[in-house]
Amino acid sequence: KERQTIVELAKMFLNRINYWHLETPSQRRLRSPNDDIAGYKVNYTRWLCYCNVPQFCDSLPRYETTQVFGRTLLRSVFTVMRRQLLEQARQEKDKLPQEKRTLILTHFPKFLSMLEEEVYSQNSPIWDQDFMVSSSRTGQLGIQTVISPPPVARTVSYSASPSSLEQPNSGNMSPACKVSSALDPNLGEKRKNNEPYSLEDSKRPRVVGDIPIELINEVMSTITDPAAMLGPETNFLSAHSARDEAARLEERRGVIEFHVVGNSLNQKPNKKIMMWLVGLQNVFSHQLPRMPKEYITRLVFDPKHKTLALIKDGRVIGGICFRMFPSQGFTEIVFCAVTSNEQVKGYGTHLMNHLKEYHIKHNILNFLTYADEYAIGYFKKQGFSKDIKVPKAKYVGYIKDYEGATLMGCELNPRIPYTEFSVIIKKQKEIIKKLIERKQAQIRKVYPGLSCFKDGVRQIPIESIPGIRETGWKPSGKERGKEPKDPDQLYSTLKTILQQVKSHQSAWPFMEPVKRTEAPGYYEVIRFPMDLKTMSERLKNRYYVSKKLFMADLQRVFTNCREYNPPESEYYKCANILEKFFYTKIKEAGLIDK
Repeated sequence: KERQTIVELAKMFLNRINYWHLETPSQRRLRSPNDDIAGYKVNYTRWLCYCNVPQFCDSLPRYETTQVFGRTLLRSVFTVMRRQLLEQARQEKDKLPQEKRTLILTHFPKFLSMLEEEVYSQNSPIWDQDFMVSSSRTGQLGIQTVISPPPVARTVSYSASPSSLEQPNSGNMSPACKVSSALDPNLGEKRKNNEPYSLEDSKRPRVVGDIPIELINEVMSTITDPAAMLGPETNFLSAHSARDEAARLEERRGVIEFHVVGNSLNQKPNKKIMMWLVGLQNVFSHQLPRMPKEYITRLVFDPKHKTLALIKDGRVIGGICFRMFPSQGFTEIVFCAVTSNEQVKGYGTHLMNHLKEYHIKHNILNFLTYADEYAIGYFKKQGFSKDIKVPKAKYVGYIKDYEGATLMGCELNPRIPYTEFSVIIKKQKEIIKKLIERKQAQIRKVYPGLSCFKDGVRQIPIESIPGIRETGWKPSGKERGKEPKDPDQLYSTLKTILQQVKSHQSAWPFMEPVKRTEAPGYYEVIRFPMDLKTMSERLKNRYYVSKKLFMADLQRVFTNCREYNPPESEYYKCANILEKFFYTKIKEAGLIDK
């Protein structure tokens, strides 16, 4: 417990150093004229450039004070810092939580006194370089294991340095600077079980009633064998092909390429990357005319932002500019555009799919973006919605807010290969179609067509279709639980509910069919009339083989009334009251969830 307390105090002290505001050299000269002011001034200037100013200037990389400074700075500020920390603790003791009060008021002063002896001691083990070497190496290896970039298949340049997730400006990400690393020995190989998402990628248990794997393999061999699939050969895309099909084919032929690029303050970008960044700036400026060009330029060339560029014939035709927030678990999409003469070719969808796969490889599974009225449709097609999964506390103050725009989010599934998603869905549909054809060939009996639709019924439950159960279809557990299995039990329940509805004081307008003399033109407006008398006859004739048929007919009574009568009429009000009463009764009977 004592060791845990010391660790907590040490963490607290390091955190205070990282956010400590150093006194200026002139203030220090007045306080301690005999100190080495020149040396302190050098450290103070470095602290300003690397730790303080980057807190409010996003273009500069920010470093923690404890990461980039050592003994000299600590010795120069420790005495003043210790005194001010203790004074601050005494002043704020009443505001401290009870669990923190003992730690700060009792243990912290003792910890600072012990630390002071070590800081100013010449032979203290804390200054011994070998003292922390084993643990520091372990820590470094741990960090590298967690954030090293996953292996990349295909030709898309998704390379990144191991520290790129911690330091957004640590270099470009492009084919020109792609480096093989000792941390990434299995480039292009399948992911091992000890890598991220191994639990999700493991085989799912077989479900009772699953289609035999032998049958699946047989069907797969059929749909993938050109000789087995009859019909004319098609050289052009189907009218029902996926939006990104054309773009995917162009990528395979090498017509288009995708590259993640970004500016850097640490190394000089090559000419190709700078040309692509300028091209991206031009595309965004032309396609987003309401955005100030200076603002677009600043973000595209900001080292903390990256852009997935779409390259065709050596020039940029589209891109998605984004900023990753690994610590917050999301990425902000800032700009997204494809040049006007290259639109409606599936490039936008394929571009977003590549961005999704890039983020899955970096273990960031949420997108956030502000979409204007023209972009909402595009983002909805890409899986975005207004239902934000990221907690508000995670993104408030991090992302850029745009007036008149709608915040939208997208949660990624790490098991989905997004760039091949539409191909997989297409193949699944073909498999199901073939399985249905095989099942149809096995079924000999032919049933007559359904006649209930002639009476105006638009929907019936699947289980009421004659012969459906013989095909192997089974209702889901939820449906089986709600629907009474015994027909007599269902009849009794529906009879009770219908009698209660008919006995209600607001049921009088619906007791019998509407007379043409009382409501001229009613049957020209209402195509499928329904009333409680007709329902009673249907119930008596055992027409209602399921609750859904019964509910559909009674709902039609209320819908017809509201369609024909004005809202202020007494009939309209009776329909609303009786509908509410009806749903109360079927909930009490346990036919639907309460």
